[in-house]
Order: sequence, then C-alpha cells, then structure tokens
Amino acid sequence: MPDVDEGPHGGSPEEPETEAERRRRRAQFLRELAEARELRARVQPRRAKTARLRRAMRMRTFRW
Repeated sequence: MPDVDEGPHGGSPEEPETEAERRRRRAQFLRELAEARELRARVQPRRAKTARLRRAMRMRTFRW
C-alpha cells in the first residue's frame, strides 16, 4: 500500500478538485447510472413496467 493517500480523482489530496473535473466525473456517473437502468429494464421487463406505472401514478397524484 502506498504511504500517500490519493484524492477522489487520483491526484494528491493537497490538490483541490477543479469544477470541470467534478462535472466530468458527475456526467460519467450519470451516464453509467442511466445505462444500468436501461440494462435492468431489458433484463426484467415486468418489474420495469410496474415501476414505470408506479412512477406515473405518483406523478398523477402529486399536487403543486
């Protein structure tokens, strides 16, 4: 194990993460999350359909 702890973006902990790096990591995470949801919907179509219907029902009953 290295003696120096690395920050979340692989650099040294003293270097602050820039806004662009944070946005890039967030965009990558959201892309992977969407991909995982699509895969789950393909693998479990019945569960995905019930989740979609449940989400639609929640949106219909939501009041501003």
